[in-house]
Amino acid sequence: MKSAHLEHLLELLNFESLPLPEQVLKGIRDANFETCTPIQSKSLPITLGKKDLAGQAQTGTGKTAAFLITLFTRLLENNPPPVSKEKAGPRALIIAPTRELARQIEKDALLLGKHCDFRTVCVIGGVDYDKQRNQIKAGLDILIATPGRLIDFYKQKFFSLKSVEVLVVDEADRMFDMGFIADLRYLFRNCSPYDKRQSMLFSATLNHRVMELCYEHMNNPVRVAIEPEKAVVDQITQILYHVGQHEKFNLLLGLMKQEAGEKVLIFCNTKIEAEILEWKLNHNGYNAGQISGDLHQKARIRVLEKFQDGELDILIATDVASRGLHIDDITHVINYDLPQDAEDYVHRIGRTARAGNKGTAITLCCEEFAQHLERVEEYLKDKIPVSWPEEELFLEEKEGKPPIRKRRGPPKAKSHSSKRPSGGRPPRKRPHSRGRELAKSR
Repeated sequence: MKSAHLEHLLELLNFESLPLPEQVLKGIRDANFETCTPIQSKSLPITLGKKDLAGQAQTGTGKTAAFLITLFTRLLENNPPPVSKEKAGPRALIIAPTRELARQIEKDALLLGKHCDFRTVCVIGGVDYDKQRNQIKAGLDILIATPGRLIDFYKQKFFSLKSVEVLVVDEADRMFDMGFIADLRYLFRNCSPYDKRQSMLFSATLNHRVMELCYEHMNNPVRVAIEPEKAVVDQITQILYHVGQHEKFNLLLGLMKQEAGEKVLIFCNTKIEAEILEWKLNHNGYNAGQISGDLHQKARIRVLEKFQDGELDILIATDVASRGLHIDDITHVINYDLPQDAEDYVHRIGRTARAGNKGTAITLCCEEFAQHLERVEEYLKDKIPVSWPEEELFLEEKEGKPPIRKRRGPPKAKSHSSKRPSGGRPPRKRPHSRGRELAKSR
């Protein structure tokens, strides 16, 4: 298998050798693409032949360009007669699990499709609702969307999906993880018939449930898999520190001073931890911002742009940013919390050492998340190198406490039943669940 993989690497295609329209080739040249990546070399001959595809490839391997090039080519070749665009719906639909990934796909589509004269619209949650609705009503060719906002607009009959010629699902495994599978099936059922469109699905893993979705809603898809020789590229230097929860931030301060990376991405497991860490780093003299599920989309975009432009040195994120986040020159990724999911570890540290650069991935393993380490190392098929921090690496933090985070949601209604006269019997507590009571009785 390994020799076959190496042999395949020697047969990478050149974009100029593919049967592509000149408008698409111009966009490829603008992006400075010359030689296809393995997933592009293996998938483009299939998809340009108008066959459906189920492709397995890791993030950062060029799969976005693979489906966009196919999509542009197909739409240019079909070239339907002009019709009224009002409620006609998109000719191509791209579904992504996260807002960040959808925006990145839009960015790549605008670059690669610059000379194709297609109207592209991206609809995601957390952004101006009326503006997106008006963009759709003005007519479009390509719609890039996350499932929730897409279904919202569709159910209001702003457009039809019966004219879709190309359907793309990106990061399908992530769709399952995030609970979007019912939404996906709903969209598939309401699109044009499977044999009247070209469908492409890409996923980091083509497991049984993903392939079941393919065979159910696609037209005999060809399965293509690019297995990485290693889960993590050699350009990433991995370091693991065992540290107590109570001194984790002190070690982080020492590492920040020691490493002094130009762009540092720090991952936390919860949005509350991300918010606290943002305050503590800024309180200790660092220029940091955070993105998490509670942050409004406009604010999230603003933080990302500041980090990309160098106005922020440190970006703190939950796993909402581990996929679909493409920022150049991230020198360090720090797992402030060890992730519970092994694949999340790989996706997190894959934000550094991109485009042939080198990067450092540091993990702080405390007692709260240490039980996940074995699972991560089994997935990597290797041990993460352990380094033991010197005493001077633990720096004192500046005194102060982060502001108390206000709990969101409606105020609790006052309950009169809880009041009882002095000396009376306290009210009986309801069991948390019937299942728990049944468990106790066994």
